[in-house]
Amino acid sequence: MNDEQKPLELILARNLLSSISTPGFLVDHNNELVFYNDAASVLLGKRFEEVGRLPVEEWSTMFGPFDDEGDPIPVEELPLVVALRHNRPSYARLHVHSLNDERHDIEVAALPLVASAGDFRGALAIFWPIHDEAGTAA
Repeated sequence: MNDEQKPLELILARNLLSSISTPGFLVDHNNELVFYNDAASVLLGKRFEEVGRLPVEEWSTMFGPFDDEGDPIPVEELPLVVALRHNRPSYARLHVHSLNDERHDIEVAALPLVASAGDFRGALAIFWPIHDEAGTAA
């Protein structure tokens, strides 16, 4: 699907994520990963252009997130999915794995993207590494 066919809200959200230094994910109304920015690629170990669009079952298996025991978090509980399905912001502390198998403890905030007509267009999530009191990543 080219940019002319994508909802304006997804195009604007992608532009926003491209211009910030905070890692971010963007999913469409089907929870398909449609973009993540360069800051997220540093954390995840591969640029979005190398990974491409992925259904939720693939990206959640590839990167996580995972709970404290290392088990995958059910798709229905993922902040992006909660934001999209329940039309409300969602927040969580969790773990992701990079493609080179490094674990990262992160905090994530997800927001639904809704058109002026009330149609759900997708969800945007920003996340950041959790640091311990010494300032190093946990």
